[in-house]
Amino acid sequence: MSKLVIVESPSKAKTIQKYLGNGYEVIASMGHVRDLPKARLSVDVKDNFTPKYSIIKGKEKLVKELKEAAANSDGVLLATDPDREGEAISWHLAYILGLDEEALDRVTFNEITRTGVEEGMAHPRAIDLDLVNAQQARRILDRLVGYTLSPFLAKTIRRGLSAGRVQSVAVRMVVDREEEIKSFVPEEYWSIDAKLMAPPSKAAFAAAFYGDETGEIKISSKEEADRLFAELEQAEFLVGTVKKGKKNRSPAPPFITSTLQQEASRKLGFQARRTMKAAQELYEGVEVKGQGSMGLITYMRTDSLRISEDAIKDASAYIRDRWGEKYLPAKPRHFKSRANAQDGHEAIRPASIAITPEQVKDSLTGDQYKLYKLIWERFIACQMANCVLNTTQATITAGKYLFKASGFNVAFEGFTALYEESKDEEEKAGKDLPALQEGMKLKVKDLKGNQHFTQPPPRYTEASLIKTL
Repeated sequence: MSKLVIVESPSKAKTIQKYLGNGYEVIASMGHVRDLPKARLSVDVKDNFTPKYSIIKGKEKLVKELKEAAANSDGVLLATDPDREGEAISWHLAYILGLDEEALDRVTFNEITRTGVEEGMAHPRAIDLDLVNAQQARRILDRLVGYTLSPFLAKTIRRGLSAGRVQSVAVRMVVDREEEIKSFVPEEYWSIDAKLMAPPSKAAFAAAFYGDETGEIKISSKEEADRLFAELEQAEFLVGTVKKGKKNRSPAPPFITSTLQQEASRKLGFQARRTMKAAQELYEGVEVKGQGSMGLITYMRTDSLRISEDAIKDASAYIRDRWGEKYLPAKPRHFKSRANAQDGHEAIRPASIAITPEQVKDSLTGDQYKLYKLIWERFIACQMANCVLNTTQATITAGKYLFKASGFNVAFEGFTALYEESKDEEEKAGKDLPALQEGMKLKVKDLKGNQHFTQPPPRYTEASLIKTL
């Protein structure tokens, strides 16, 4: 006889079976086996909101097979996913199989690698009822909101409409933003932009009108812009102050679930569901040529920025070998999670730094490869040195008025040699200014006024909506 290990998916079962070997039988529960029946509310509102569970329709045969396997085993280990949902699945399995929920038969794997599986098997624990109850509360709220409001919407507005615990909040946010856009009253303003040259250089650089020595001047009409423009056309442009400095740019932290969804949306055009599907596959295990089935990333549902010391050491060693010592920060980077983060799991990172995206490209689907590359590069970059910029800021006098110009060049690329985070609103790319000296006379290549109007807040993209939620 052997011990029975129950996981959620067949691919995960296959990978874990490889690491456990003889003496264990690994079976998949195929997700939830017991849930609130769909045909009715299944929550007793009058009895402290008690849920009424039953075997999911179509899972009866599987449950029978699980009971038989458990009866013919030397013991059962519940190895469902290490989150609230996985904890609840283990709790339901314990009920169905007649297991003691206080027994030390719950194991979790932060990564589906030999090390991760051995670590999880070495530390069995009891089912965490706090996690189970958190999942139950969420499930009950889903049911109460959905089953109460959806029929009302379908009856009073339009057939097919539905409501939900998160869905309805998201709809409210989208509607509120649309109302903001509709009620927005644009205000006119003008800018005056100059293209200047510092002989003997023939390269033009941009400078923007700022105001005068008393402070910033906001130009709110064409008449005001024309008056200033007429004065500026007669003015001599001279370099005022020139301030040089250095600016450090730090890498973004490793991914958590929400930031992975946002970045995959911005960089890859993936919807959240597509991102999480590929991430689940990378976590559970894929067939890698010459190495068999293996998990490539740590657990992908996390809000923690914690990183294991072993992973940091591995990343540092890779960076040292690939780029050299100067690409490492003075000390390894540790990132602080938000105050309300659960910190149950590490940040999302490669299970093994040594497995580069290119090494497994031929073993992955297109989505899996793109997402693994994103996760791998983001994690390596987070342990690299800062990018260092040489900055120049100059004020330029034009009679009694002031223009401002700024530029930069890269003194040391640091982490940007590998990866840069995307933004919802991309920053305008800048470039370096020519060599400027105080009092230098500048040649005006172009001077023009531009009309603008203030813009309403933008509509949500999927990435920005996830971030706001």
